[in-house]
Amino acid sequence: MDAELFPRTRTEVAPGAVHLPDWLDTGRQRELLRACRGWARPPAGLRTVRLPGGGTMSARQVCLGRHWYPYGYARTVVDGDGAPVKPFPAWLGDLGRRAVADALGAPAATAAAYDIALVNFYDAGARMGLHRDSDERADAPVVSLSLGDTCVFRFGNPHTRTRPWTDVELRSGDLFVFGGPSRLAYHGVPRVHVGTAPPELGLTGRLNITLRVSGLEAPRADRL
Repeated sequence: MDAELFPRTRTEVAPGAVHLPDWLDTGRQRELLRACRGWARPPAGLRTVRLPGGGTMSARQVCLGRHWYPYGYARTVVDGDGAPVKPFPAWLGDLGRRAVADALGAPAATAAAYDIALVNFYDAGARMGLHRDSDERADAPVVSLSLGDTCVFRFGNPHTRTRPWTDVELRSGDLFVFGGPSRLAYHGVPRVHVGTAPPELGLTGRLNITLRVSGLEAPRADRL
């Protein structure tokens, strides 16, 4: 919006969970969108995630660094085309460390080395149920970047999917970081406001780029 009755400012939603509005300028959003479009192409491209109970996620996903599937990580798209997962670019790790520094105040140089990205695409009607990011073996903060349509981001607590929770409006360019006591908080996306993406971005739908530290052993060079 060009004008706000109440300007959006940095908000600590819960201990260790911080929302920074408009963290990405328009130029950086376009760069990220261009990268996402490249990552979404096959092989190891955008896929529908199948859940253990037989259902599917309505948001589609592509992974970098390691491939996430329910309750685990792999080096190949084990629940898709079987191709090797796309590499995690160093510049994206730098962006993650800077995000943590800006949101939580820790020096970027001391932040953990991000090595995984999950890119979720929400088209009309897509949602994300309440869940925890608990398949990693590291407790580094999760970095979440939004592009495109505005969404309602529901941020709960580490103990239960029920209340208390806080609903946060995430717009294109917003940053949300959660770590410390909120690292394993339940969170989800109950609603996407279709058609609210900035026209200059040229995106229909919503992209969420989530950066994580796996804590998993790096592969040996001869296995690459």
